Amino acid sequence: MKKILLFIAFSGLFCHSRLQAQMYQQKMATFLNLLDNYYVEDPRVDSLVEIGITEILKKLDPHSVYMNADEIKRANEPLEGNFEGVGIQFQIYLDTIIVVHVIPGGPSQKVGVEDGDKIVFVDTSKVAGVGINNDGVFKKLRGKKGTKVTIKIKRIGEKDLLEFEIIRDKIPIYAIEAQYMAAPDIGYVKLARFSATATEETEAAIDTLKKQGAKKIILDLTGNGGGYLNQAHALSDLFLSEGKLVVYSEGRSQPRIDLNATKSGNFEKGELVVMADQNTASASEIVSGAIQDWDRGLVIGRRTFGKGLVQKGYSLPDMSVVRLTMAHYYTPSGRNIQKSYTKGIDKYYEDIEDRYENGELFDQAKIKITDSTKYFTNGKRIVYGGGGITPDIFVGLDTTWSSKYYGKLVRSGSFNQFVLEYVNSNRHSLEKSYPTFDAYLKNFKVDSVFLGRFFAFAKNKKIEPDSAENYIKSIPTIQNQLKGLIAQDLWNASAYYQVTNEQNPIYVRAMKSFYDGSFQKFNIQTASLDDGKTDKKKASATDKTKEKKQIKSDKDDSAKKE
Repeated sequence: MKKILLFIAFSGLFCHSRLQAQMYQQKMATFLNLLDNYYVEDPRVDSLVEIGITEILKKLDPHSVYMNADEIKRANEPLEGNFEGVGIQFQIYLDTIIVVHVIPGGPSQKVGVEDGDKIVFVDTSKVAGVGINNDGVFKKLRGKKGTKVTIKIKRIGEKDLLEFEIIRDKIPIYAIEAQYMAAPDIGYVKLARFSATATEETEAAIDTLKKQGAKKIILDLTGNGGGYLNQAHALSDLFLSEGKLVVYSEGRSQPRIDLNATKSGNFEKGELVVMADQNTASASEIVSGAIQDWDRGLVIGRRTFGKGLVQKGYSLPDMSVVRLTMAHYYTPSGRNIQKSYTKGIDKYYEDIEDRYENGELFDQAKIKITDSTKYFTNGKRIVYGGGGITPDIFVGLDTTWSSKYYGKLVRSGSFNQFVLEYVNSNRHSLEKSYPTFDAYLKNFKVDSVFLGRFFAFAKNKKIEPDSAENYIKSIPTIQNQLKGLIAQDLWNASAYYQVTNEQNPIYVRAMKSFYDGSFQKFNIQTASLDDGKTDKKKASATDKTKEKKQIKSDKDDSAKKE
């Protein structure tokens, strides 16, 4: 009898909830109908519906968003790993489209377009000196695979314009921005985004570095805003042994879902450092949290962004999409690292600026812990949730980057514009003087004469030092940035990072950690790559159960909810 009464009670609640939903739908439909039929002017109901959906989502959380079909395409492009176009990287300078880099193997390279070319015509439209912007370039050069576009370019040393017919194709967008050997036994990998190919590219990069002698890896996730959850899971699997929990998610209408390491990864042994900063977010935080909670490697840098929400896209009748937050995700120790958004979206996104103003980006002691619950790593180290991943080793922001003069140089585009002009005018002599990147790295100097030319260039743009102190303090960073950007124009992004990382405080500290006993101090589990391989298939179910229990937090389940 009691079971019957409970069933009737639950049925009644369900019906009540369903009736309420129907009433709200009818109410909104009636309201929109009234507007459409009786309002004094055309209310453009379609626009009002979009505004209404957007404003409702703003009241929920910062990551639930509405996107129309065009916005969806632009948002997904970097994550899907390709777009369709002509295959160039460009920059607009002095009202001219300049080809900064021709993508290897792309359609532009196949017909002979070169770095430094200036695009004057696209089909019959003149694009030089007409005030074209980035969106205008995309509209003219991007298009469906197989379609044709004709460009006319001005090339240094050529009297007449050169004409090229290009057949558009799929152009890859790579997740790995740079990789190189940082030392004879240390490999460096810069992962820019968790796109559909992130794990595949990272695995290949690590394999390549291991063949070159790498026994230790730096995974640079600074500035990585995230991407696909499944890629965060798979990429963590490269570093964690089979059966270990990577992340779990749970929501009001979604029961707990555990994602575990499922196979043998290609870097489960060997010292590992994850570089992170205040712009390391979402999927990047899943990887950082899993590495930290299992004491698999060191997280070095600054407290991460603090996004611990999972979104799912739901299509609407007009092919627009609502990306709705449907769960929180938790690190293996049980941490929800989502920072608070109770003060509104504007305040939420001002958080990084607030960290700068209150000094947190410079001083570890000023990090605010908003969730006092203690969680424990596999090695019983205490960690906290409630606002990003706090690094094992803190590295403050370089004060040079905060100098007003350096900031003005960056924001004005002076660095890129000067280097673009310099390389285009001297490309052949530079390639002759520095036939290899190693020769460039060792011998190219940004001396006082070169600096003088750059400062004169900046002065013409009305960018001048705010004080002698800031001017002098900024010089080494300015020299390093100029050398890095020239290397990027002549070679690739790996060359840029290999130069500029020399003055990147997080990178410098990461390199130091391999030699100063940091791994032993934090009890990081880093069996040597030379150790014998363990047969994971022989691990008993009992051992796996013990392993999972060991990483549990001492907090109760009720405190896991935000």
